[in-house]
Amino acid sequence: MTNIPETGRTPRVQIRLIVIQILVLSLLGTLGGRLWYLQIREGDEYAAEASGNHVQQVVEPAVRGSILDARGVPLADNETRLVVSASRTDLLKMKDDGKAVLIKLAKVLGMKPAEVMRKVRLCDAETPQPCWNGSPYQPIPITDEATAKQALQIRERAEDFPGITAEPEAVRRYAAPGQANTAQVLGYLSPVTDDEITKAQDTDSPYLRSDQVGRSGLEREYDKELRGKAGVTRYEVDNLGRVIGQAEADEAQPGSNLVTSIDSRVQRVAEYELNEAMKEARKQYDDNTGENYKADSGAVVVMEAKTGRVVAMASNPTYDPNAWVGGISAKDYTKLTGKNSNYPLLNRAIQGQAAPGSIFKVVSTAAAVEAGYDFDGRYDCSSSYSVGGQVFKNFESQGYGPINLGRALEVSCDTVFYRLAHSEWKRDGGIDPKGKTNDYFYKAAHQFGLGATTGIDLPNEVTGRIPDRQWKQNYWKANKDAWCKTGKKDGSYVEKIAYENCLEGNKMRAGDEINYSIGQGDTLVTPIQMATIYAAISNGGTLYDPTVGKAVLSADGKQVSEIKPQSHGKLPVSGRTLAEMDEALAGVATRGTAAWRFGGWPQDKIPMHAKTGTAEVYGKQTTSWFATYTKDYAIVMTISQGGTGSGASGPAVRNIYDALYGVSDDGTINKKNALLSTPQKSLPTVRTDGTIKSPKVVKDPAKDQRATQEGAAEPDETQQAATVNTPTTGNRNTRRRPRRRGSRRMLT
Repeated sequence: MTNIPETGRTPRVQIRLIVIQILVLSLLGTLGGRLWYLQIREGDEYAAEASGNHVQQVVEPAVRGSILDARGVPLADNETRLVVSASRTDLLKMKDDGKAVLIKLAKVLGMKPAEVMRKVRLCDAETPQPCWNGSPYQPIPITDEATAKQALQIRERAEDFPGITAEPEAVRRYAAPGQANTAQVLGYLSPVTDDEITKAQDTDSPYLRSDQVGRSGLEREYDKELRGKAGVTRYEVDNLGRVIGQAEADEAQPGSNLVTSIDSRVQRVAEYELNEAMKEARKQYDDNTGENYKADSGAVVVMEAKTGRVVAMASNPTYDPNAWVGGISAKDYTKLTGKNSNYPLLNRAIQGQAAPGSIFKVVSTAAAVEAGYDFDGRYDCSSSYSVGGQVFKNFESQGYGPINLGRALEVSCDTVFYRLAHSEWKRDGGIDPKGKTNDYFYKAAHQFGLGATTGIDLPNEVTGRIPDRQWKQNYWKANKDAWCKTGKKDGSYVEKIAYENCLEGNKMRAGDEINYSIGQGDTLVTPIQMATIYAAISNGGTLYDPTVGKAVLSADGKQVSEIKPQSHGKLPVSGRTLAEMDEALAGVATRGTAAWRFGGWPQDKIPMHAKTGTAEVYGKQTTSWFATYTKDYAIVMTISQGGTGSGASGPAVRNIYDALYGVSDDGTINKKNALLSTPQKSLPTVRTDGTIKSPKVVKDPAKDQRATQEGAAEPDETQQAATVNTPTTGNRNTRRRPRRRGSRRMLT
């Protein structure tokens, strides 16, 4: 047998081995390069993506801090409710995505299945409310109004409700202690928006999707302090969303508590008296329009004269802020914002603008003295004053002859101020001034703080309006084209005005300054501005920034940040002039236009000062104003389309003072019945566990005050039940008996 040599096969084998080696090395090189690319060059980016994909956050909302009145009574706090929630992660593990469980849950809760389904769906650009805009890994609330029976049924039959929990949780509550609603001051909460999350993400107080934020009032102004810091637990999950471990957790930090200067008892009385005054005004006949007064809105401010702190602030119409808790319904939202709602969300104490009428005359008096007119000079108070064929009448055409500025304030003589303003208009050059004008009357208003915000610690305060030369020029530029288009020389009243404005709407006419001098024309003020001014007259001339917040207390009560009163200026009057104005305003309450409302008041013990105002508005009924002060407080009330100052607002303001000082119908003072005879200076007592000690709450201080002042009963000091209601209007039988009046009724 012949042997075949192996030498011919060896080269082929070697070539194959070399090729295989090359292939293996190429693959290893490619793999190594890819690993380098992924782990070195792009490692940080992919690591971040991997972390984001596999770590999910579950948020534990922080307990929001309480808002308390000056005595520690909660105005807004949190109550424990049984909240039923669903775990979307658990539901999606089921074959039907949890549909059967949700249907059973709806039956237990008395809800429609479709409503429950909508609650657990995730929000996106195409999904309308209700939906869930938080983390899908966080329990989604279905209802916060579950009964104990429903919660027990869910928990005892846990096998029938996988992924469903029923736990007690803290929910916002607007307590309305003693029926003190305080709605516009407190504000309300609603879920944070995507835009807000984006804007706040680089700040020291970022938002989480689960956050509720303040939308108005104190809830908005002090949102950062009240909100606290939510707790976050981070879970590791696989690509199917299943939890495989816990990464880390940050505990929730409760929000701080806000102590306000509001006294809930006085707040209730102010709300009640404003509402009753409006109801009473609607019963009165308006001779000018041939129908009863509409009294469609109003506001009242009670302020500490020496600090600017707000003791009570009421706005009418009002609303129940609890309507926003847990999400507001479309029906309730329409009631609050629709065109027929009369906009109860507005805080008319800081956002309501109206001509001030005669309560503005303190500004005009100061301006006249600054312009060189003697306070004790003699000025003709005639029944009318004519300029260029136009007759400007005194209110009710009453004349008093030659009087000084103090008496002009007392009897609210319009023609005295007409003459002074017209004289200054002529001294400034009339309708075509040649040089720089003094404009004392307009400068004084700005120095009194008008035409600007007061700086109150509430959002969306408006400035009002002082119609000086610059304003007229700007307004004319903005409206000239419209005036020229609609104006007619021989047309209707409105068309004639438009025609005149088209030609010279930027010029200061004599009539402009005459009307302005008595708070008419284009002048607009807010109640908080006028309260600040009258408080300044009381305290010697300091214009304080009004404040509602008094102190911020940490949740454990160990840290206290007091909010000190701050001033934004002084009244532009000398001490002598201020004393003369003070004496004249006391005369208004004793022998002037407000005397018939303060009959029997203990003037020797608690000197009362007042100024009435009745502002005429074209196309509407007159606006009622009543501005007052004592050494302790300033109170200003206004009622839109409510009639005269002393007629509509006067009785209500008197009743508030009676409640503050404990004054009875016969003028005697009973300090036991006084709600707040001197302003509250101290802060509430904090217990060692951080809770705040608060007194018992009277069921309804307004009604109890009416009863005790008339000798019917002592205040009911029983504890108020923990329920929230919109303030009641009260029983008509509790209205105050008519007061003794002076010999002549002066309505101005």
